Amino acid sequence: MPEAPLPPFLEAVLGVGTDLDLRATLQHIVDSAAELTGARCAALDTTDPGQDGLSAIRTPGTVRPAPGTLDVPVHVRDGVFGTLHLAGKGAFTAQDEQLLHVLADRAGIAIDNARIYEAARRRERWIEGAAAVTTALLTGESAADALMTVAEQARILADAAAGVILQRTPEGGMEIVTASTYDDPGDVVGTTIEPGSAVLEQLLGGEPVFIADSATDPRMTTHVRHRFGPSMMLPLQADGTLIGTLALPRRRGDRPYTPVERLLAVQFASQAALALVLADARHQRERLAVYEDRDRIARDLHDLVVQRLFATGMMLESTQRRCPAGDVRESLGLAVDELRSTVQEVRTAIFTLQQPPADAPTTFRGRVLKETAGAAALLGFTPSALFTGAVETLVPERVAARLLAALRRALADASRRPGVSRVEVGVDATARLPDGRHGVRLTVRDDGTPPGSPATGTAPGPSGSGTTVTWQSAL
Repeated sequence: MPEAPLPPFLEAVLGVGTDLDLRATLQHIVDSAAELTGARCAALDTTDPGQDGLSAIRTPGTVRPAPGTLDVPVHVRDGVFGTLHLAGKGAFTAQDEQLLHVLADRAGIAIDNARIYEAARRRERWIEGAAAVTTALLTGESAADALMTVAEQARILADAAAGVILQRTPEGGMEIVTASTYDDPGDVVGTTIEPGSAVLEQLLGGEPVFIADSATDPRMTTHVRHRFGPSMMLPLQADGTLIGTLALPRRRGDRPYTPVERLLAVQFASQAALALVLADARHQRERLAVYEDRDRIARDLHDLVVQRLFATGMMLESTQRRCPAGDVRESLGLAVDELRSTVQEVRTAIFTLQQPPADAPTTFRGRVLKETAGAAALLGFTPSALFTGAVETLVPERVAARLLAALRRALADASRRPGVSRVEVGVDATARLPDGRHGVRLTVRDDGTPPGSPATGTAPGPSGSGTTVTWQSAL
């Protein structure tokens, strides 16, 4: 025999707890209440919509306060979750009210279960997101990529309009350095919070800031605040060190952040800050390993290659002195010159190896080497560089700037001359000027075809071809 259908009331009561999604559960409660009582309109208003990110749940009709309405509170545990409103029947009976109370009791249990499930799901997503960020940061991302990873993952988890990272400025304020948005973040990056802001004082003190509406909150002073509504600003802090601030604004009119979302976001920010610290420590260890390896290579070049080249050059010089004049003697002289040049290039390579690989050079020697390395793209090879004297300490900045500008021009000119296969750059900080003063001399020599009309400051190379350009300045 086919099973007899359940009475409508029993079916409605049992069906209330079948869905673990909170919004779907509430909608089922409202629909069941209207169906059981015959009301045309039903609605469920919550006492604290921000707690669950909800607003009123309604049937297609509209409930208006009137004599023919029925209101029943819905309790969840020891508190009132909201009120179930019914209207549109004319006169509700005592049986209607009794049915509605039973349904409300069942609804309270279902809402509590749905809340627990939603909180567990939300917590699981944030934990998985934090784990994904930690994994990404510890697999070798650069500092800029690491901040973008944190901002983007947090934006997705929080269902925010943007995820931005702010860091301290030298003036004592904060500046947005990274932004993940649905739109172009160009006008967001670079936005600053000026020193003295009430929000800034809280953030620098390691306190999170929660804002109901960024556009109207007087504490918000940035030029992009008008486009955002609810927002969270969370310190990225680990071991007492403030790395920056993670801000997660939603669009204007979006639902406010719930207490659970705030708590999970704060925990995410703490874990992300720790991951950033660990990733930075890992990068520092890798950099140290690179430095140590480069130092080892530099020592090997100095102790093995340079010593052997120097010894070979001395042997050739000795042989040259014993040889009679002629082609052999001239060839030996050229070989000795080549060895000397090679020794100098190896020494320059040793110096380059001793520089931090990711840092911009700050010494005059390092800046000259940077210019010669950059010229390789135009020339097809890297010019050699020879330094005489303590160029780092003897050449002041005002002179260094002029010489670097001259060097750039000379290298650019050499790249345009035909037949250039070798360029030598020399910096002599022990030079004597024609008037006897101590100075510095920059020489750029190439082996290309000389220009038809030599310009001022140029002279033929030592072999009769090529171009030599010289600049000098008093120190």
